[in-house]
Amino acid sequence: MEEVTFPTTDPRLLATVVSDDRIDALVGQGERLRERLDGASIVCVNSTAAGGGVAEMLHVLLPYVRGAGIDVRWLVIEGDERFFEITKRIHNRLYGSEGDGGPLGADEHRHYDSVLEGNAAQLAGVVRPGDVVLIHDPQPAGLSGIVRKRGARVVWRCHIGTESSSACSELGWAFLRRYLEPPMADAYVFTRRQFAPSWLPAELVHEITPSIDPFAPKNQELTEEEVEALLASAGLLSGRQRDATYRRPDGTSRRIERGADIVRSGPPPDPGAPLVVQISRWDRLKDMVGVMQGFADLVVGDHDTQLVLAGPVVSSVADDPEGGEVLQECWEAWRGLPQHARSRIAVVCLPMADAEENAILVNALQRHAAVVVQKSLAEGFGLTVAEAMFKRRTVLGSAVGGISDQIVDGDSGLLLAEPTDLDAFARLLGSILDDAPRRVAIGERARLRVIDRFLPDTQLARWTELLAGLVDRA
Repeated sequence: MEEVTFPTTDPRLLATVVSDDRIDALVGQGERLRERLDGASIVCVNSTAAGGGVAEMLHVLLPYVRGAGIDVRWLVIEGDERFFEITKRIHNRLYGSEGDGGPLGADEHRHYDSVLEGNAAQLAGVVRPGDVVLIHDPQPAGLSGIVRKRGARVVWRCHIGTESSSACSELGWAFLRRYLEPPMADAYVFTRRQFAPSWLPAELVHEITPSIDPFAPKNQELTEEEVEALLASAGLLSGRQRDATYRRPDGTSRRIERGADIVRSGPPPDPGAPLVVQISRWDRLKDMVGVMQGFADLVVGDHDTQLVLAGPVVSSVADDPEGGEVLQECWEAWRGLPQHARSRIAVVCLPMADAEENAILVNALQRHAAVVVQKSLAEGFGLTVAEAMFKRRTVLGSAVGGISDQIVDGDSGLLLAEPTDLDAFARLLGSILDDAPRRVAIGERARLRVIDRFLPDTQLARWTELLAGLVDRA
């Protein structure tokens, strides 16, 4: 197992964005939780330290938890290629998708169990009786019962799922049931309550929505000049190549050292060209190919808009074995487009060797975008939606999962009712690109909605309430 290091952040830092009353309430709850824990630790367990939404949220929240004086640790499990193929299969099934169509039978259970047995031996040396262990998603779910036998209190946190039960989703839940059904865990947390399987007792199911950190490199303020310099330095915009720097939280400046890996025909777009951006992992459920095809239909006309489909360098995301395949599918779809469309679309792999540098480039892309798209076929939450809304961008997202919780259609963003309807997608995208004043108004309302609902103090308050109650019951 790998232990992830992270800094300590004072929760009162958030007072520059939200009201003092909210911060006072959060600090008070943190103090009460620390007293109830009485020296016990909170231990988070997941499957990757970088490259996905779960890792991103933990990097945001855990420094604030530590800043409240609570001992918190973060461990990442190890697994081989077959283990992550199996867990990706479960992931897809919970979303109601066939994925690779492979089995989830006795052989898969044996391999899953054998990998987690090795992790459990290491975890046993960390977890003490009375600790609270938060286990995230299917990959480490099999550790729940093992940890609970050591006298720890266990919460399983699921970030994925679908509201509509299907044969596919039932197969995924059937695989996990033996590892999660009470008494394997003390509580279960979902991004949406509707994601929970029917066999979990309703009184043990809790709903907590994720949040973004307004001060993280991915969301910190950047000037227009900084944005253009950063994107030009990475090869994403045209312009004079010069040192591109950004301000770090400690006030120092840092230069961007790495460029992006870009597939496109022709030179990078001019800074004045409208940019449509989708940023996500290379996952079929993000429907990058569909975004590309719908955009190609849009630019049959005289639109001078450009599209950037951006994701991480695939080798950096250890728990997603399909990333390379999906990226290859995007390249092949791009090559099959007519030249007038292909010349306006870039398929981009953002560098992941330095997490802060990656975050700054994502930040710059979102800030420069005229429209940010998240046309997922299924989505647990979709952090990129809240990130872009916080930056006053108009987001066009699919009306699925947690995206629907973030966007009020027509007010704080736009929702595509049927994610696979590429004609409707092209029409909706074209209409908002042609209406700059409406984009500005939507962007302002989007930022206010994120401040009201999706900043760390809101999520931390719900977690402290849940964990304090869990400790009291024990």
